[in-house]
Amino acid sequence: MSLSLSSSSLGATDFSQYVDPFHGTEGGGNMFPGVVAGKSPPRPPFAVVKLGPDVMTNPPSDSYSGYQPTGNITAITLMHESGTGGAPKYGCPGQLPVVGDISNPLVDLSIPRAANDTGEVGHYEMSLANGVTIELAATEHAGMLQYGFPKNGTANVVVDVSHILPSFRGTGWGQGYAGGNISVFEDGHYEGSGIYNNGWNLAPNWQIYFCGRFNSKPSASKIFVGNGTTLSAYGNSTSATSSVRIGGVFSFSGKTSITSHVGVSWISSAKACKFIDDEISDKSLNTLVADAKSKWNAEVFDKVQTTEKNATTLTHLYSSLYGMHLLPSNKTGENPGWTSSEPYYDDIFTYWDLFRCTTSLVHILQPSAWEEQMRSIIDIWRHDGYLPDARSSNFNGRSQGGSNADQILADAYVKGVRGGINWDDGYAAIVKDAEVTPPNNHDPIAPDSGDADGRGALPDWKQYHYITPRFSRAVSRAVEYSVNDFGLYQVAKGLGRHSDAEKYLARSRYWRNHWNPNSTSLGFSGFMVPRFANGSFEAWDPLSCGGCYWGDPYYEAKPWEYSLNAHHDIKHLISLAGGPSTFGKRLDTLLNPALSIFDVGNEPSFTSSYLYHFIGESWRSVNQSRYIANTHYSSGRAGIPGNSDAGAMQSWILWNMFGLYPMVGQTTFLVVSPWFESLTLDLGGGKTLKMRAPGVNSFTKFFVQGLKINGKNWKQNWVTYDDIFKNGATIEFEMGSKPKRWETGPLPPSPATET
Repeated sequence: MSLSLSSSSLGATDFSQYVDPFHGTEGGGNMFPGVVAGKSPPRPPFAVVKLGPDVMTNPPSDSYSGYQPTGNITAITLMHESGTGGAPKYGCPGQLPVVGDISNPLVDLSIPRAANDTGEVGHYEMSLANGVTIELAATEHAGMLQYGFPKNGTANVVVDVSHILPSFRGTGWGQGYAGGNISVFEDGHYEGSGIYNNGWNLAPNWQIYFCGRFNSKPSASKIFVGNGTTLSAYGNSTSATSSVRIGGVFSFSGKTSITSHVGVSWISSAKACKFIDDEISDKSLNTLVADAKSKWNAEVFDKVQTTEKNATTLTHLYSSLYGMHLLPSNKTGENPGWTSSEPYYDDIFTYWDLFRCTTSLVHILQPSAWEEQMRSIIDIWRHDGYLPDARSSNFNGRSQGGSNADQILADAYVKGVRGGINWDDGYAAIVKDAEVTPPNNHDPIAPDSGDADGRGALPDWKQYHYITPRFSRAVSRAVEYSVNDFGLYQVAKGLGRHSDAEKYLARSRYWRNHWNPNSTSLGFSGFMVPRFANGSFEAWDPLSCGGCYWGDPYYEAKPWEYSLNAHHDIKHLISLAGGPSTFGKRLDTLLNPALSIFDVGNEPSFTSSYLYHFIGESWRSVNQSRYIANTHYSSGRAGIPGNSDAGAMQSWILWNMFGLYPMVGQTTFLVVSPWFESLTLDLGGGKTLKMRAPGVNSFTKFFVQGLKINGKNWKQNWVTYDDIFKNGATIEFEMGSKPKRWETGPLPPSPATET
C-alpha cells in the first residue's frame, strides 16, 4: 500500500517522494528506516519517537538501529537511534502481534517476515509470516501501530516491558533491563514504565514511561511476570511490578483489525497518555503520514532546492538530508534530571563524529534549532558538570578523543551565533574541559582514564605538553586536544580575555610535540607518533594504528591520517611535512586507493581530500573528493561507506554536492565543485544562498575554471561565513572538463600559525 501524496496536498513540491528511508541501512550504515514524524513548524524534526521494528538475525548480531534486512521481528518499539555504532541503544517499549493461543509469553515469539519491509517518510509497512500485516505512523512522542490479523486464530498484542536491543560484541556495553511495572485499566488501556541501563554510553539506570490504548477493548488481558522463560505469574491481575521480565498479553476475539496507540515519556505515564490525546487523538493513519511529510518538507527539504531532474541524484540528495536530521532528539519539556527554561536535546551521537562537518551544516540549514542545541549543551554543563561529547538517556558518555563540544561551541561563536546563548557560561564550560580532569569511569575497554566526558588524558597534556602511552588513544587525543584548545582561544579572543587567548593559542600548538621528523614511511619523513615521559619517541610504523580502537594510540585512523589533522595550524604542518610540493605528494600517497591507507568510512579522513587548497591547487581537491563521492557513496541501501554516525557521512556528501567544505572552528569554507547547475539554500530570515554552475557534470565536467560572488570575480579558493552565509549571496561557477589553477589570491588562512 502506498500513501505517497500529490504535490497539491503538500505544497508546491513534495520532496519527500525522493527520500528512501532505507538509504544506508545495509553495508554497515546502521541507519534507522522506520517512522520519524518530525515536529510542528517552526521546529525541525529531531523527534523523540522513532517507531520501527527490532530484528534478530541468525546467528545473532547487533541491530544498532533495531533494523536489519534479514532476520525475525522480535518487537516493534518507539525508541531508537540512527546510524550509531559501539552497541545498540533503546528498543523499548516492545510490542508484537501474535496469532493463536499464548501459553508462555516469555518464550521466543519472534516472527519471520513474509516479504521485505517497505517505507516512505512518515510511513512503514511489514508483512509477517504469521499472516499479520503492520502499518506504522507516528508523532513527536507517540506512535500508531495498525495491525491486520488473519481470520483464523486469536489476535493478540504482546507488550513486553523488558524488551531491549541486545549486544553480542562482548565489550561490556550491552544494555540491561532492571525492572518495570504495568497496570491494565477497566477501559482496556495500559500504563507502566521500564528501567534500563548501559548501551554504547555506559549509562546508569534510566526510566521510560509508556501508555497504550487500542481502538477496541481487549476481550482478555493478562499480565505476565517471569525470569528467562520461566513464568512466575500469568493471569488476570490488573497490575504488577517486578525486577524480572514483565508485560501484558491483550487478546481480541473475532477481530482482524486492531489499532494500537502508544505514547512515551521520560516524566510519567500520565504524560505519555496526554501525548496520545494531544498528538494523535482521532487522526487516521493517512492523516499522520500526510502531517509527517508536510513537516519534513517545510522544515528540511524545502530548504534545499535545485533544478536537477535526475531522480537518482535527487534521491541521494534528499535521503542524505533526511538521514542527517534524525538525531539528536529534542526532549525539551521531557528532561527528568532538572527543571530549566532552556531547550533540552539528548541522543547526541557523537560530537567526535559530528564536529568536522555536520554541526556546521546544521547551523546553516537549521539556525534556530542550532542555537537551541548550543543552549542545551551549556545547560547540561550547568547541571551535570561537563559539556557532553556524547549523550543518550540523559547521561554524558562517551568521549572518544577530545572534548569536541568545545570546538562546536567555538564554531558557533566565531560565526556570530548569539541569540539566547549565555557566552560567559559557554566559555566557562569550555574552560572546565580544558582545565579539570574528569573522574575515571573505568570503562572496561579503556580503563586508563575517564571517557564519559571532558579530557581524560589532561594530566599529561598539562605536564608534558603531549600525551604519553600511559593513556590510550594518546596521539589521536593530542591532535584533538590541540583543536579543542584552538577553539577555546577563539572564544577567549572574542570575549576580550587576552591572557587566556594567548595561553590556549600556545596549547593549540602542542600537537607539534608528537611530530617525529625521523619517522619515515613510503619515502616521506615526519609523522605524529607516541612519545614517552622522558621525551623519546616510540618506534612506530606510520602505516599501523595498532587496532585503531579504544586501547590503541590512534583511534579509527592511521598515523598517516592523524599526521595531517591539525587543520587550524596547517601552514606549520605543511612546513614540517617538507613544504608545498612534498605535501601535495604526501596527499597523493595518502589518497592512493591502491595503498589502502585512507579510510573513507572514518571521520579523521573527512578533510584530507580537500587539503590541496592550502597549496593553491584546489582542482586536485575537487578531483580527489569527487572520486571519493562517486566511488564510495550512492543513493542505494548500501550507499554510505560504513557507519553513518548519526548523519556524519550524509553531511560529508551533502557538502560535496554543494561544492563547499567547512573548516571547523574557523569562518573558512573551501570552494570545491557543486553537483548541480542550480541550487538554492534557504538560510532562514529571508536569506538565501544561490549557486549556479551551468553545464556541470559529476563525471565529465566538474573542474572550476572561474568564480564570481555577487557578480564580482573571486580569486580565492575559499570564502568566509560572512561572505556567503551571513546575509546570503549568489555564487556563479564557471565549469570545465579539464583542471585549471584558477585561484590567484591568498591561500586559506592557517590561524594558529599566522597569529
